[in-house]
Amino acid sequence: MAAALLRTAARLTYPGGSRSPLPILMYHRVVPRHDPLLPDVPDAARLADQFRALSQAFTVLPLEEAADRLQAGTLPPRAACITFDDGYRDNYDIALPLLKQFGLTATFFVATGFVDGGRMFNDTVIECVRRLQGRPLQLGSIGLGLRHADGTAARLRLADEIVQKIKYMGLTAREAFCAELQAQVGEPLPDDLMMTSSQVRDMARQGMTIGGHTRDHPILARLDRAEAAHEIAVNRDALASLLDEAPRCFAYPNGKPQLDYTGEHIDLVRQAGYRVAVSTAWGVATRETDRFQLPRFGPPDRHPAMFVARLMRMSCHSQPQLVPTPTAGAASSGRSAA
Repeated sequence: MAAALLRTAARLTYPGGSRSPLPILMYHRVVPRHDPLLPDVPDAARLADQFRALSQAFTVLPLEEAADRLQAGTLPPRAACITFDDGYRDNYDIALPLLKQFGLTATFFVATGFVDGGRMFNDTVIECVRRLQGRPLQLGSIGLGLRHADGTAARLRLADEIVQKIKYMGLTAREAFCAELQAQVGEPLPDDLMMTSSQVRDMARQGMTIGGHTRDHPILARLDRAEAAHEIAVNRDALASLLDEAPRCFAYPNGKPQLDYTGEHIDLVRQAGYRVAVSTAWGVATRETDRFQLPRFGPPDRHPAMFVARLMRMSCHSQPQLVPTPTAGAASSGRSAA
């Protein structure tokens, strides 16, 4: 009975056809059990509850198919998409079995520079702060001075401060700071947080979509055009080599319109042969949305009922401000010079 009510509510909110919006869920990591230093990351039990609710109430489509049908006005009732960013190993170990269990599909956007033993800068920060054990950090190079962090709340605040300070650094400066941070901590950090090449391939073999996410996860708007084009192309080529076919879906790193990517980067993504791209603009896509800037939203709600309620509320969310681009008409067509 509960599942039938969920389906009815979802059908009223997302009726399908030309008037129906498309919710695209955005995840990054999933952990086996709650991690106090990753409070917004779902654990396996919470993700299972969310996937169960999705399987009962929605028709989850592959992202490219959903974008095509959204534009054509032929979405089925209760259509939705699931995406994961960055390429974490826990996506393979935990999320993939749950997707298969509930008969769902998802798109995994992989930053190939971290495959096979790499570690993203934010994880270096979190794992360093996790290992402080009462020792101070000298953070004068980023304007934070000598900092202590005793207890979970203090460590969370410090990690967030550091990440915000270095997120928009150039790649070389960011890597240098992370090396300095790790040297201060003086302990080995995990090198198995990201997927291996074989896991990425197996994801695709098991019916999941693999998408591009640049090589090194830079803020594209902080690069010159040639550097940005290189990041996009090298990532695409690496994935094409792994999968024996070029990826067709892309996610902008960090993904905030105008701040993290601009019309120039939309053009570069389209010219690289991609057919659809997603941002982190908060909202749901409509038939009028540029298919190279589809909005998404995260599902932080812990209780399944609240999770479903958020999905329903998002249908009324005001449309986000996307990047205006003179090539929006060409972008919306989905045609590219592959």
